[in-house]
Amino acid sequence: MEITVQPYSGEEYDMIVFCHLRWDFVYQRPQHLISRLAKNRKILVVEEPGQTKLNGKGSFEIRKISSNIHVFQPPVNSIEEIGPYLRKRLSSKSFEIGWFYSPAFVSVLEHLDFDTVVYDCMDELSLFRGAPKQLIDQENQLLQAADAVFTGGKSLYESKSQKHHNVFCFPSSVDLDHFSNTDVEKPEDMRNIPSPIVGYYGVIDERIDLDLLHKTAIMSPEVSFVMVGPLCKISEADLPRTNNIFYLGMKSYEELPAYLSYFDIAMMPFALNDATKFISPTKTLEYMAASKPIISTKIKDVVRDYSDCIMLVENAEDFHHAVQSPDSQFQKRYHEILEKTSWDTTAEKMSSIVEKILI
Repeated sequence: MEITVQPYSGEEYDMIVFCHLRWDFVYQRPQHLISRLAKNRKILVVEEPGQTKLNGKGSFEIRKISSNIHVFQPPVNSIEEIGPYLRKRLSSKSFEIGWFYSPAFVSVLEHLDFDTVVYDCMDELSLFRGAPKQLIDQENQLLQAADAVFTGGKSLYESKSQKHHNVFCFPSSVDLDHFSNTDVEKPEDMRNIPSPIVGYYGVIDERIDLDLLHKTAIMSPEVSFVMVGPLCKISEADLPRTNNIFYLGMKSYEELPAYLSYFDIAMMPFALNDATKFISPTKTLEYMAASKPIISTKIKDVVRDYSDCIMLVENAEDFHHAVQSPDSQFQKRYHEILEKTSWDTTAEKMSSIVEKILI
């Protein structure tokens, strides 16, 4: 369906989602879940405000992603102004569900009423580069208000279950049909990249071990290292440059299977730092769906869940060796893992929990 922008005309919403990620940025957990939850609910997704001179006086314009998903970026200068703005302009002041992806939005609870508050914690945002100091206090407030907390991995579950009585672990899932499709044409910007190709897709930010990538590329000059994705909180100047590292920029969710299909090996070269302490990478299962050998650094949730089918590395020497001799005995284990998970199932289980709270 074509996305249209139009003035808000008094629509009633069952659920309001407050998300720090732009809907049209990298397609990940929020989009997967919201698009499925919208089958039974009308949802307004509220994004963080951008730079604006409108000071809350701009028109209330929504982007219609579908009949049941509307996206709104408030024309205000701070997140704290979102609550008063919405209360003044929405036709209703009370809603069934308030769904939070970031504690930074917690002040909206002073202005809007929700029968149920859900905190879907997909990352430990307070540990990310540039995170505001008040985010920890804001999360404590959100945890006090939340009726249910969902976490994007086991490490996050262990952390949040110490702070809330009703926490559920929902690791990232996968759209198997989408990523297992190998009958695709090679993308034009990959056609002149020589094989073998070791590839990554996703956000390129402080979570990527760029030094590890650089050293491994130097040690493996006959291998092409392909990085697909947008830069975030780092600059072009931070990127390592060698003849065999290729940066292809951001691609849409629809385009990703074509790139993944032509990776010989898929990689997750994450740094081991505060920003990756609690991550459970969504791309792990997507790489599996495409039946790719996977090389990863020792991210905690990856190690404990997938150490029997993913090549784990600590340094450039390990990485180089894994590239030269990739493990091929992984298909059976991949199948066992993938048959137990899907975004459809995850959304259904979340919805069931919320329904029980609403009764």
